[in-house]
Amino acid sequence: MVGDWEEDLGGCHDVTLPPYGENGTTEMDREQEQMQFLGLFGIFKESFKIVHTWRKIFAQITLTLILPLTFIFLGHLEISHLLFRDIKHTEYEQDVTRPGTKRYNKLSDTLSSEWITLLLFKVAYFTVLLILSLLSTAAVVYTIASVYTGRDLTFKKVMSVVPKVWKRLMVTFLCMFAAIFVYNFIAAVVMIICMVIVPYNAFGIVLLYIVVIVYAMGFVYLTVIWQMASVISVLESSYGIKAMTKSKDLIKGNRGVAISIFFILNMSFILIQFLFEILVVHGSSLGAWKRVGFGVLCSLLLLTFFLFGLVIQTILYLVCKSYHNENIDKGDLSNHLESYLEVEL
Repeated sequence: MVGDWEEDLGGCHDVTLPPYGENGTTEMDREQEQMQFLGLFGIFKESFKIVHTWRKIFAQITLTLILPLTFIFLGHLEISHLLFRDIKHTEYEQDVTRPGTKRYNKLSDTLSSEWITLLLFKVAYFTVLLILSLLSTAAVVYTIASVYTGRDLTFKKVMSVVPKVWKRLMVTFLCMFAAIFVYNFIAAVVMIICMVIVPYNAFGIVLLYIVVIVYAMGFVYLTVIWQMASVISVLESSYGIKAMTKSKDLIKGNRGVAISIFFILNMSFILIQFLFEILVVHGSSLGAWKRVGFGVLCSLLLLTFFLFGLVIQTILYLVCKSYHNENIDKGDLSNHLESYLEVEL
């Protein structure tokens, strides 16, 4: 796949894509009624075909937005490890130093400075990560919708639309963040009450486990709603709370598929992160060249994960729309996409 991208790029950023694939059509042109019959593996297969057919535009989006996102995420793991290592070393030095001495006070100042550095780094990291994530989502979803409607598409056009769509995605993200914050707060209160009121015995432990399981199920469901709401914010006029409500309704009937996709993607993400931390961040004993090699491998895996994750979310949206017999009018959708090129939000 990487070799195809490099061969197709050729340094060209304004290549006009035809409205159809090499065979005159793509799997996106299937009858909408048939989309609802795409199961878990069908969605993955459809996503692969879309990326392969339109690999040139997806390669440009990947190199422009998703590649920096990948480097920032993996780089933050390495930098966070180094900053934490310095903090632990300073804390150890402070523990073996007599309080009240000049050296102890100096170590206290150093420790405070290191914690502030870590905090500022985390804030900067999450800010940049959020921006790139939303921009990548906007670019991929807009591209697939343009392919679906048969619109002429250039990389320049995609990048001109992305900042406008990003604003809608930010509103949806803030609403979803507030909902998750409230959910976590209520869950924490419930858990504290259970630990205080319920006696610490077999019954209490089982009850606490049940509460944790229910919390995890609710958190997964909210995350799935957020992912679908992000696609809705790009392809429909709804965003924010309206997109969340629409997402909740669309997922009905396809919760099993949506949650299965969530687990597959997140397990893949956790596995890639685990491999990077073990083989690269904590892999000094492997040698420099092996660490570099594993770092490149993890970067390619994460790059692929980010791209296909966004494509899969969009295909899932189309499947859910078909399941509820909410046929997408290609003319209306095309006009909606065109509106991004004409006016600001």
